[in-house]
Amino acid sequence: MTPLTTPIAVQPSGQMRGQLNGVLFVALFAAAVTQLSALPFIANLGLSPLIVGIIAGGIYGNVLRDGMPQSWASGVNFSARKLLRIAVGFFGLRVSLQEIAQVGLPGLTVSVLVVVSTLAIGTWAGMKLMKLDRDTALLTAAGSAICGAAAVLAFESTLQSEPHKSAMAVGSVVLFGTLSMFMYPLAMHLGWLHLDTLGVGLFFGGTIHEVAQVVGAASNVSPEATHIATIVKMTRVMLLVPVLLVIGVWVNRSRGATQGEARGKLAIPWFALGFLALVIVNSLHVLPDTATHTMNTLDTFALTMAMTALGIETRVAQIRQAGPRALATGFIVYAWLIGGGLAITVGVERLLG
Repeated sequence: MTPLTTPIAVQPSGQMRGQLNGVLFVALFAAAVTQLSALPFIANLGLSPLIVGIIAGGIYGNVLRDGMPQSWASGVNFSARKLLRIAVGFFGLRVSLQEIAQVGLPGLTVSVLVVVSTLAIGTWAGMKLMKLDRDTALLTAAGSAICGAAAVLAFESTLQSEPHKSAMAVGSVVLFGTLSMFMYPLAMHLGWLHLDTLGVGLFFGGTIHEVAQVVGAASNVSPEATHIATIVKMTRVMLLVPVLLVIGVWVNRSRGATQGEARGKLAIPWFALGFLALVIVNSLHVLPDTATHTMNTLDTFALTMAMTALGIETRVAQIRQAGPRALATGFIVYAWLIGGGLAITVGVERLLG
C-alpha cells in the first residue's frame, strides 16, 4: 500500500512548493523593478514601478521564459490574479473623502463626465471601428479613463481576460500618458492653453492617465495647480468602484445572453468594495500616518508584482494580432481626452467654478 499512497501525499506538497517558489520569484523580480524605476532617468519620465514591471516581465516572458521551472507557473498566475485583487482593494488607502471635497462640485463633475464619456467612446471605437474584442476595448478605455495601469488591473480581474490584452492596454497608457506629461505643460508655456490655476488642475487631473504622470505634468506649472490636479485625479480613482460594479452587472448579463440564460452568475468585484471600505477608513483617520504610508508602499509593491507577473504571462505573438488596432483605439481615446476633456473643463469651470 505504501508505494501507491506515497505519490498521492507528495504531489500536493510539490505543487505548493512550486507555487511558493513562483510567488517568491515574482517578488524578487518586482524588488529589482522597484529599484530600476527609482533611477532618475526612468523616474523623470513618469514611469511608475507598475509600468516598468510589465515591460520587464514581458521581456523576460518572451526571451528567457524557458529558464523558469514549469512548476513556478502557478505562483506567477497567483500573483497576476489573486494578489492583484487584494492590491487594488488596498489602493483605497490613497484616497480620502476630505480631499475630494476640496475640489468640490467642479472637480467631481469633470471626473464623472470624463470617465463616463471616455469609457463609452473608447469601448465603442474599439469594438465598432477597430473590431477589437470586448475585453481589449474595455481595458484600453479603462486605462485612459480612470487611473492608468491600476484601472487596467482592476478591470482585468473583473473581466477575467487574458494577460496579453492587459499588456496592450498598459502600452497605451505608457505611450499617451507620457506624451501628455510633456505636451500639456509645453502647451501652457507656449500660450496654447488659456486656463487659470483651477482650470489647469481640472484639465490635467481629469485627462492624464497615471497619477505619477499628473503630478509630473502639473508640477511644471505651479504647486497650486499640482495640488488641485492630484485631488481631481484621485476623484477619478474613486470612481473605479461604481464603474466596476456597473461593468460587473454588464458582464453578468452578457454571459447570460451568450449562454442562453436569463441571468448569469453576478460578477461582483469584491475587491472594489474593499477599496471603498478603505477609502472610508482613510477618511476617518483611524490609522496613523506612518501606518498608512507603510501600507501604501507595500501595496505599490504588490501591484508591481501583479504587473510583472502579467508581463511574464504575455506573449508577443498574441499582441501582434490586435496591437495596431488597440493602439489606434488608444489614440482615438487620447484625442478625445484632449479635445473633449478641454471642452468639459472649460464648460464646467464657467458653470460651477
